[in-house]
Amino acid sequence: MAKVNLMGMNLGEIEELVSSLGERPFRARQLMKWIYEKGAESFAQMTDLSKELRERLDEVSYLDRMRLVKRADSRLDQAAKLLFELEDGKKVETVLIRESGRRTICLSTQVGCPLGCRFCATGKIGLRRNLKAGEIVDQVVEVERLSGEKPTNLVLMGMGEPLLNYEEVLKSLNIFNSSYGLGMGARKMILSTAGLVPQIERLAKEKIKIGLAISLNATTDRLRDWLMPINRKYPLREVLRAAKRFTQIRKRRITFEYLLIAGVNDSFDDATRLAKLVKGIPCKINLIPYNPIANIKFKRPDPQRVELFKRWLYPLTPTVTLRESKGRDIGAACGQLRALY
Repeated sequence: MAKVNLMGMNLGEIEELVSSLGERPFRARQLMKWIYEKGAESFAQMTDLSKELRERLDEVSYLDRMRLVKRADSRLDQAAKLLFELEDGKKVETVLIRESGRRTICLSTQVGCPLGCRFCATGKIGLRRNLKAGEIVDQVVEVERLSGEKPTNLVLMGMGEPLLNYEEVLKSLNIFNSSYGLGMGARKMILSTAGLVPQIERLAKEKIKIGLAISLNATTDRLRDWLMPINRKYPLREVLRAAKRFTQIRKRRITFEYLLIAGVNDSFDDATRLAKLVKGIPCKINLIPYNPIANIKFKRPDPQRVELFKRWLYPLTPTVTLRESKGRDIGAACGQLRALY
């Protein structure tokens, strides 16, 4: 009988396992704490479990931990990028962002990405595979173990489109949220999507009330079709309709992310159209200046243009923020993750 990997198991699954070993359900809660909160790497470390139980667990299960391949620390800010190798040899990148009292971990949900957005390095490598829930969760466990810093916020904005890996992502979110997992409040977690309408509508009805960010990046279907091919399947009108329904169901505003690319989508007309598109949707707009990527000819707008776009937009919309991506010098900023070394 093949051993089962405990990483990524939820409380119900671990309860079923310990029950099969003749143990009482509370042992599952102990195991959850060791796996996710304490980051145990072996059963030998689980000292409040009997030696007999640890030996039996070792016979039927194992803990698959990611292996750190490389770490890069930014000289510009306090960001760190970690390259992890998975059980099958494939690799993903995770980013730790430090700012004031916050410690945010930017998580990957796929090895690569199939969407092929023109401005994104991850999309250039295509999709290798989806991550399992355990691999998504282990990014947080390993970053905390390696850095000694407990995360305050989680953002699913790394490699991949989270809503294309819906079941495993949802399972990982529930483990993050569980008091027997990482105990992370749902409002401290944000999922970013390119705009997959059916999945947005499904997510709105889930019990876990995480935040939603939608990458718009264009104000016309013609431009968004070119920048983000997924728009041909789910055009702006449908994405915005789903966004509004999400806010109505959740009673919580969402975030629209808008990547500013010099000479492409940073004009006065773009700002005016953007304000009209989001009118009537409880939201905030995050402006993100483009981060340079090798072999992609887009350019970052100069700071004056960015500030001008913000001033054009702000009187027309309630909340506009400028998000300066961290770790640009180490390829850790928005759109730069590639996991290729």
